[in-house]
Amino acid sequence: MQKCVGGVMTVALWASMVQADISEKTTWPDSAVPGETIQLASADVAVSIRPVPRPAVEALRVSAAVTARFQAWLGAFQERAKQQGISERTLNRVFPDMIFDEDILKKDRNQAEFSKPIWEYLDSAVSDTRVSNGRAAMQRHRQVLQQIEAEYGVEKEVVTAIWGLETSFGSYRGSNRTLSSLATLAFDARRAQFFETQLIAALRIVQAGDVSAKNMLGSWAGAMGHTQFMPTSYLDHAVDFDGDGRRDIWSDDPTDALASAASYLARHGWKKGQPWGVEVRLPEGFDYATAKRDYTLLPSDWAARGVVGRDGKPVPDHGQAAILLPAGGQGVALMIFDNFSVIEAYNGADAYVIGIGHLSDRLAGGAPFQSDWPRGERALSFTEKKELQTRLTDAGFDTKGIDGRTGPNTINAVRAYQLAQGLVPDGYPTATLLERLR
Repeated sequence: MQKCVGGVMTVALWASMVQADISEKTTWPDSAVPGETIQLASADVAVSIRPVPRPAVEALRVSAAVTARFQAWLGAFQERAKQQGISERTLNRVFPDMIFDEDILKKDRNQAEFSKPIWEYLDSAVSDTRVSNGRAAMQRHRQVLQQIEAEYGVEKEVVTAIWGLETSFGSYRGSNRTLSSLATLAFDARRAQFFETQLIAALRIVQAGDVSAKNMLGSWAGAMGHTQFMPTSYLDHAVDFDGDGRRDIWSDDPTDALASAASYLARHGWKKGQPWGVEVRLPEGFDYATAKRDYTLLPSDWAARGVVGRDGKPVPDHGQAAILLPAGGQGVALMIFDNFSVIEAYNGADAYVIGIGHLSDRLAGGAPFQSDWPRGERALSFTEKKELQTRLTDAGFDTKGIDGRTGPNTINAVRAYQLAQGLVPDGYPTATLLERLR
């Protein structure tokens, strides 16, 4: 869905790049990821649960020369926009709203140097207060959520969970002018092509009359409305569920935004009635090499290997499932289904997907995770992750890139190293493992 920028450019494009660093009763400045900055709209809930970036090392200064270059870029962009169907009337109407914003580039330059481990992320993402607020929001919008579920086949708890993690149930939807944010980022060379595509899409939205340029507000990275859609995702998936002739995800009424989130999930293959994941118990002597996303079995086959639900019973055969160990062999073990990947399309970070899934379970009356997390284990910093990747690659366990992010290639390299060293091959990078490599 290419939402908040950064990462895989799916719904929450950047969320995959960050691990939220938030705590209850704390307000952070607005930034994005995998990057959007986290803000708590109230004393209980963080707005968008994504990694908190480290302050920029150098301040960016806007000079007359930068302003002049931006104006020249706008002139050239105007011609490119016309070639893509944006009318001169629309451009003349919105160009006064497209100004250079140096704060946007400051936030974009930030690196998520330090990240919180998943259990600290979930402490906030699925706090008792957030669960309570979510149930209250579901009650307030019960009728429309039931209608959305009937129309798109996506459970109301899942839609509400996305709403809760993205904007704290609509209490903080972002106050940046989207056109200025996107123009500033498109002008910048770092990801110019992506953001220019988003800017063209935003202009098409304004030209269609769904929202005025003045009211098109969102995060600094261009994510908009209650469910934080990027403009291209809006064009592809937003719906006019209330029938007023506009796909309005910005207003106080969340109807169109909630339906749009459900529409997005439905179009990506959501299977109603299938869990996103189930907490499981692993047997003594479990083969940790099988705990990877591309190794799937039916739950009944996992049960034959001793992998059962926390209640000791086999998990029902909802479909092919993989075992995911978000904190390695010492934490919660999950059996995940196809719906996990559907949420992942919205935001590629495992922590986000687990946060959405677990919050939706709690909203439906489910219990907290029963297993303990390895809370004594320190999360690696961004720099340490790059060092880990470098040392693994140098030792013959290629991570296929040194980017400071723990993706499938790094997990596979860690697992291969662990196997070679006679360690538990859970693929989980720890400070202890880095020290061993050193």
